[in-house]
Amino acid sequence: MNAGNRGIAQLSAQASEQLSWIVERICVALMILLILDVWLGVVARYLIPLPITFTEETARYLMIWMALLAVSVGISKREHIGVEFIFDMLPKNMRRWVLLILDVIAFVFFLVLFIYGLDMVARGTTSYTMIFGINKALPFAAVPTAALICCIQLVLVAVRDQLYFDKNTHSKPGL
Repeated sequence: MNAGNRGIAQLSAQASEQLSWIVERICVALMILLILDVWLGVVARYLIPLPITFTEETARYLMIWMALLAVSVGISKREHIGVEFIFDMLPKNMRRWVLLILDVIAFVFFLVLFIYGLDMVARGTTSYTMIFGINKALPFAAVPTAALICCIQLVLVAVRDQLYFDKNTHSKPGL
């Protein structure tokens, strides 16, 4: 690999790791809030009868945000069992191209999800949550936000992996 490709691959790898690091911390914070919210719901319902009704709805939206954001972390680390399973079944000389095709398919999927997610957020501005009474744009924003981060991660890991690909062994680091 020439020095220019190595530099681009390393830059992509660093950007992917930094984005993943940020998203991981956000997911941990959301998980902590989710745990506290569920415990508050249990205490309010069974231990100290309090008129707290928002915990179930809050837990639902926290879980949706956390789960959707976590997808991009899996992409950055190539931790999707289906992709690795298919990749390992192929002859070594086909792996690079199949990896690229899978990345393009995933990118198109998340791009379509992003576009439709924006429409969903726009429609959510006229629909309201049952307990909070706020419009659903914020909860629905999890879809296009996560899809956009996934698109960015797919581009970064595709550049990283295609440039790191070792033409002699037909493999690359991490797979």
